[in-house]
Amino acid sequence: QAQLVESGGGLVQAGGSLRLSCALSRLTFSSYAMGWFRQAPGKEREFVAVISRSGSNTYYADSAKGRFTISRDNAKNTVYLQMNSLKPEDTAVYYCAATSAVGPIATMTRPSWYDYWGQGTQVTVSS
Repeated sequence: QAQLVESGGGLVQAGGSLRLSCALSRLTFSSYAMGWFRQAPGKEREFVAVISRSGSNTYYADSAKGRFTISRDNAKNTVYLQMNSLKPEDTAVYYCAATSAVGPIATMTRPSWYDYWGQGTQVTVSS
């Protein structure tokens, strides 16, 4: 069974930065596109960003464009989410996920596309 472990969450002031990491094990990392989602209390899980298997293609939610950067290191089996200019509305539990789906990554925005999920890491942005 695949294992995804997120880290890097925490409490930060508005305007600050955090870098989330997600390590995947028990799977061939380079065979999966990787996504980040988030879920705030009382809200549905929402798409944040996705990166292709090679790392050459990325796609972001409008809320993340220009502030967040997704990247991956296939040698380390790890995907990252660099979050800058954080806002209180970015407060949520952030999840990484792996998908074996093929096709344009811009279509991989629904949680149902993803096969494996991490346990989540809390990000809290204070005003």
